[in-house]
Amino acid sequence: MDSGTVPHLNTAVTGVLVLVLIYCYHVTKKWRATKSQRAPEPAGGWPILGHHQLLAGSQLLHQTLGATADRYGPIFTVRLGVNPTLIVSSWELAKELFTINDPAVSSRPPFTAAKYLGYNFAMFAFAPQGPYWREIRKIATSELLSNRRLNQLKDVRIHEVETSLKELYAHWDEKRMAQAMLTVAGKRYYGSAVGDDDKIKAQQWQKAVRKFLEYLGIFVVRDALPFLGWLDIGGHEKAMKKTAKEIDSILEEWLEEHKRKRLLGEVDQAEQDFMDVMLSVLPGTDLAGYDADTVNKATSLWNS
Repeated sequence: MDSGTVPHLNTAVTGVLVLVLIYCYHVTKKWRATKSQRAPEPAGGWPILGHHQLLAGSQLLHQTLGATADRYGPIFTVRLGVNPTLIVSSWELAKELFTINDPAVSSRPPFTAAKYLGYNFAMFAFAPQGPYWREIRKIATSELLSNRRLNQLKDVRIHEVETSLKELYAHWDEKRMAQAMLTVAGKRYYGSAVGDDDKIKAQQWQKAVRKFLEYLGIFVVRDALPFLGWLDIGGHEKAMKKTAKEIDSILEEWLEEHKRKRLLGEVDQAEQDFMDVMLSVLPGTDLAGYDADTVNKATSLWNS
């Protein structure tokens, strides 16, 4: 490294530190300005990092939160990085929150896994509370869980239950995933009539969905400290993007197959799966800027 490079490097490092300090100052100032309006906060929170060290101990999380509630009351605040988080451990308060104050608590935090694995928050379970979230939740509830749909797919469920009871317990996990795939995408990936390629595809799907569920519960630095997100400590964001690509590839293949069948008139109206229903009801629906295919794949993934 030549002598001219060192001053430039020192200047860059100094600049980054100044920006971090300014960010910390504004976050702390904002927090203090509103602290009097917040629920009690446990002692021991660190600047910027918050209460992560208290929640990441050897004790199970619900035990830690229970002990904290015994000390501070049924409602208190912890800081997960720069994000204040309200903890409620009373059913009376929970009832009040989700009835009288439902609009204030129904939004989902924009955490990293939901962005990469939930089609940029198109998956309604992670979408912010609003017209789009209400519309897609209504579609998912009425078209997949309505009495009409449950009765329509009754024979499928009966057949799957009977088949599952005849199988060995060692294969239970595979068949459980297969039943969901059959209801959502009309895919049957086990049995003597199924080819090897389809069985491989089923194994890929099961593996990808397990990763999807695993990554939803992983702590990502960006969620607590957005200004350090570019570091991707632990490589979790890279892994999420890879898994999202794998899942999307399979869902896209299924969706295109459903579209082809619709064009050829090969869809049995009495045995439509969830992807078929979504293809029927999404046109003309306000999707908050998302395209219909993305919403179909995101909602089908969540319901699988």
